[in-house]
Order: sequence, then C-alpha cells, then structure tokens
Amino acid sequence: MQHLNEIALQHLNEARHNGHGRSSERLLHQKVLRQTLLALKEGAVLAEHNAPYAGSLQVLHGRIRVSSGEDLVLEAGHLHVIPVERHSVEALEDSVFILTAVTGIEEAAE
Repeated sequence: MQHLNEIALQHLNEARHNGHGRSSERLLHQKVLRQTLLALKEGAVLAEHNAPYAGSLQVLHGRIRVSSGEDLVLEAGHLHVIPVERHSVEALEDSVFILTAVTGIEEAAE
C-alpha cells in the first residue's frame, strides 16, 4: 500500500506538468462514499459545479479558495464541509486536497 503523502506528491508533480494544471485519483469507493485526492497547480480552477449530497474537503498541502457566493480560503490542515450550493475551487498555490463525498444517496435508500 502506498503512503498518502507519496500519492499526494506524485499527483502534485503531475499537476505541475499537466496542461490543465490538475491531477486526481480516486482513493476509495464504497457504496455511496467516495474519496478522491486532487492536486491543483497554482492558479488552476475547478469550474463551478454542483455539490454532492454531503461532503468535505481536507487540505493536505497548499491553499485553496472555495467560491459559492462567499469565498472560503482553506490551507494545509483544514477540514471543511463542502458548501451545499454550486461552487468552484481555485488553487491559490500548488495544492493537494481530499474530497470526501456521499453521492447517489437516493439509490442507496431504495
């Protein structure tokens, strides 16, 4: 099993050399729970998108801005609930974070 810090550094290096400035890997997928590691080069943006049913962002490295009407700046060590409305994410510096999301909750209830 590869160490989380090694995976983070690998993806940050890939993001720095990728034309889109990002790299990601799904770490966990169990029923409605998903965890994805995302690396963004400084200035890279995840365009506005819908929020999952429930989720959080945990910053491992760098600083990101989550915009959803109000701007929220998260830095290494921060863990925060994802806004329930549409939002975007911008890397204020080279950054790596883990997105934990609960999706497909309607399917799971059936």
